[in-house]
Amino acid sequence: MTAITAASKDLASCHLCYKLAPATEHHCPRCGSTMHLRKTASIQRTLALLITASILYIPANVLPIMITDQLGSAEPSTILGGVVLLIELGSAPIAAIIFIASVMVPLSKLFALFYLCWCVEKQAKTSNQQNTAMFRMAEFVGKWSMIDVFVVAILVALVNLGGLMAIRPGTAALAFAGVVIVTMVAAESFDPRLMWDQTEENNE
Repeated sequence: MTAITAASKDLASCHLCYKLAPATEHHCPRCGSTMHLRKTASIQRTLALLITASILYIPANVLPIMITDQLGSAEPSTILGGVVLLIELGSAPIAAIIFIASVMVPLSKLFALFYLCWCVEKQAKTSNQQNTAMFRMAEFVGKWSMIDVFVVAILVALVNLGGLMAIRPGTAALAFAGVVIVTMVAAESFDPRLMWDQTEENNE
């Protein structure tokens, strides 16, 4: 089956309302937003953001994400340390949610976007349907990995018992928020239409 894309017909899709319009148009005739045939330097920008997120991921997991001050004694906790502590306290379901949202989801999203960039850059012969599903999944689940930051923010706001006990956010909370935000921007920078352009070129 021959794949035909809008680009081959000199048509561009609006990023906001998805209306097809001539590629020579710079603004959508329906909603007025800026139109591009393809996102400029999509792969390069996505890779730069992914490398930044990978670097931030290290302090996010090595440094303490939360510091508990109790009777003058400070107890730092990393993400994995918190997961282990929850398991020891018998809260395995909560530990599983924290582990999935804070460790597995960011890593999976990073690997998925790196893989998709590699497929486009190397013109790998892979299934575009599967790659598109992977991209949509990575784009969707990445937004839910902020749960760890939300938990810390709620605890900091709620637990403040004067000099007896207080919870402060650690440096890792900032790094982890950076990982989530940068990967979300990376997913927005990646143009999945590049995968289908490659299919069309292979069919020619």
